[in-house]
Order: sequence, then structure tokens, then C-alpha cells
Amino acid sequence: MTDLTTSTTKPRRKRSRHVALVLAGTAMLTLAACEDDRVDAQAFPDLDSCLAAAREDGLWFTEDDCQTQFAAAKAEHLETAPRYESQELCEQEHGAGACGADPAAAQQNQGGGFSFMPLLVGYMMGSMLSRGGGVFSQPMIRTPGGYSTPNGNQSFAGNSGSARVPSNTFARAPSTIGQAPMTQTQVAQRGGFGASSTARTGTAGRSAGG
Repeated sequence: MTDLTTSTTKPRRKRSRHVALVLAGTAMLTLAACEDDRVDAQAFPDLDSCLAAAREDGLWFTEDDCQTQFAAAKAEHLETAPRYESQELCEQEHGAGACGADPAAAQQNQGGGFSFMPLLVGYMMGSMLSRGGGVFSQPMIRTPGGYSTPNGNQSFAGNSGSARVPSNTFARAPSTIGQAPMTQTQVAQRGGFGASSTARTGTAGRSAGG
């Protein structure tokens, strides 16, 4: 689980530089990534907080990056977030009040009932600028103990802060739209959200450098 710490030794106007988002993902991601494979990352609970940081601190991202990547994170969340057969099952995995009806299933109206998915509660941006790759983003969802990427392969204590993270943190998970929502039996067999994310998501479809 990640932790957030705030340094009080720097000027207040630079505070977002000194909020550490310490990422503690799976052993594979944490141990296999050398320093050369790490990229700068910054997480925000919403678009406004990103815009404020871009205006105040002059970091590696701009207000345009905030807006573009927030839109990208919303679209990726809709496409890749886990889907469950009931709101109760979704909240069992992500916390009370953390889930809602799947808008994609409602639009498709295929007669197979509704599915439910965790709500978007923030997004994380990663800088690939030094590699000529631009800026990438990942949506963030709630878990009972904090926050996570949609496929569960990185967990966080909070949804704001900065860190250097493995570049494959920003790899895109496969789409879950149109797939049958997970049942209680399937969730139990997997051991809960994120327990078998590698097996569930397979090979990510978007590379973020490395």
C-alpha cells in the first residue's frame, strides 16, 4: 500500500512538488523496474487540482496536459474498469458508495441486465517527455484500503502526490466493455480485486516506454 507524506521545509507555493506519492505495486512491478525504467508521475483527485498545480508550480505538465489526460483517463476508465454483476459485489471489492451503474451497459441495452463498476476518483499522469513519448495517464478507482489502477496492479494510500514509477504503470489494460460482468464465484476464485490482475488483464495494449 502506498503512503503520502508532505514536506514542510519548502515554500508553500511549491507544495505539490514535495507531496510524495510512494507507489507500492506488485512485486513484479516494484522489484523488476530499475531506476532507468522509471518516469515522473503526478496524481490528482480531479481536474481542478491538476490545473491549479500546473499554474502554480510550472512542473513538467501544462494546463492543456491536465485537460487532455483527464479526458483520456475518463475514457479509459469507462473502457477498462472492472465490471460486476451487482452493486453489492462491486462495493464489497471497492468500498461502500464507491460504485455505480455501468453507463456502457445501459447504452447497449442488450437485455442482459445491468453491470456495475467502481467510480472514477482521480487520475495519474506520467511524463515520457525525456523518451520522446509525451504524457500518459491512468484512471484511479477506490479500493477498501485506498486507491488503485483499474486492473489492480498498483495500489495507493491516496489519490494525490508525485513519484517516480515504473513506465509500465501506464500500460493500458484490455477493454472490459461487452464482457460478462464478474460474479461472486469468479471474484472469490480470483481472491478479490487485484489478486490475479495479471491473469485477468493479460498483456496490456498500450506501451508507455521502457
